[in-house]
Amino acid sequence: MPTHMSTKQHPHDDAPDTAEAFRRLAALPAGPERDALRDEIVEAWLPMADRIAGRFRSRGENLDDLRQVAALGLVKAVDRYDPELGNAFESYAVPTVTGEIKRHFRDHMWTLHVPRRVQDLRNRVRFASQDLSQTISGRRPTVAEIAEHAKMSEEDVKTGLEALESFTALSLDAELPGSEDGYSLSDALGSPDPALDTVVDREAVKDGLAALPERERAILYMRFFSDMTQSRIAEELGISQMHVSRLISRCCGRVREQVMRDAV
Repeated sequence: MPTHMSTKQHPHDDAPDTAEAFRRLAALPAGPERDALRDEIVEAWLPMADRIAGRFRSRGENLDDLRQVAALGLVKAVDRYDPELGNAFESYAVPTVTGEIKRHFRDHMWTLHVPRRVQDLRNRVRFASQDLSQTISGRRPTVAEIAEHAKMSEEDVKTGLEALESFTALSLDAELPGSEDGYSLSDALGSPDPALDTVVDREAVKDGLAALPERERAILYMRFFSDMTQSRIAEELGISQMHVSRLISRCCGRVREQVMRDAV
């Protein structure tokens, strides 16, 4: 049998009197009758959930999505509300729905992970800026003015202002402001220098090279730094190419053994 909600209104026009319906809901066992009554209560309170969702419409999220999140919060509030505690449902539902929307923003809307404390600072700065904009015309409020109005330190205000710009991330392919040649942020980023690995390798073999006889050091220098061929080195020193090859292999082996011993 359909349940008729009372037309008696709470302080808000969209807050129906469902006290009796909640008492019936608490007494009903699980089943179709209880589910139907639960759905009627949720439907009766949906205008309130939509109103709360509308408060967040200017924060970059689609209003229809916000309404769905608010409706989910409303369902949770209906399921968890205990009329025996004596509190009006509205006093429980409003913070529950609002909290659900705020969690949605915190968990799904931030492109970058921002600590909860920084998110709170951002909100305080944003609200203070909105309040001050009604009394200050022609310019933005200063850091000192925001700090005084919100009772925050100027350092926390600066952190909150930075967080206001961190809600979404700038694409690395985005063209930089003032650029006329398609110069993007990715073009300004550095990259690993392969020469850094060479520095490490040179330091590792320095002692081993210093321990080699002078002629062997000269052969390695001509081969690996002057980029001379083995036959050209053999002509330079008046020895056979085979001898040069054996000397290079032996010297490299000795240096390698030295590096391995030092690494142990």
